[in-house]
Amino acid sequence: MTCCGVCDGIDDQFDRKTAQRELLRFRRRGPIPTTKRLIDALRSAGVSGATVLDIGGGIGAIHHTLLDAGASTAMQVDASFEYVQSAREETARNGHANRVLFLRGDFVQWAANVPDADIVTLDRVICCYPDMESLVRNAAAKSLRLLGAVYPRDAWWVRFGVRAINATRRMRGSKFRAYAHSPSAIDAVLRSQGLDRISAQRTWVWDVAVFARRNA
Repeated sequence: MTCCGVCDGIDDQFDRKTAQRELLRFRRRGPIPTTKRLIDALRSAGVSGATVLDIGGGIGAIHHTLLDAGASTAMQVDASFEYVQSAREETARNGHANRVLFLRGDFVQWAANVPDADIVTLDRVICCYPDMESLVRNAAAKSLRLLGAVYPRDAWWVRFGVRAINATRRMRGSKFRAYAHSPSAIDAVLRSQGLDRISAQRTWVWDVAVFARRNA
């Protein structure tokens, strides 16, 4: 388990209290609505026997659910120490301890050491990372078949909300910043890496999309 400077803000934002609250909610009610939409879209595309790479997986809602749905193994890479600990706890509770590997760190820095996977997920992760292109390009390079992502939609109220979040964090002395990267730019990076959109859903704030490897 190792990390770098990017983890400081992530640890500040996603602390033990946040991680434990999300874990309890998951146990009581399952994945949050946008995560459930992403999981359902991936399951529709087929997950049986698949390997999963869950980047910024939080408490592990995606890989816990996909393993129950027939995926074979998973790896979670997350910059938050407390999220990794909570995901480990739930993995053991679900009897998946021998099927999941964890790495705490900046995925972009460790991408060369992370194995490819049939399914790669970026659930509300792109908006937490300053260098969208590097994150998305490296994630796409790891996907053998599918990539699922949830990211902020292109709307003025979303951009306003992100600015408000950052102003609040700045006043509180937090290093964490949120980002409203262009969805069309995200799509362009994925297309350049050989992935085409096969599923698209939208909420008031989020785009939920699944991309498939061309000619996979």
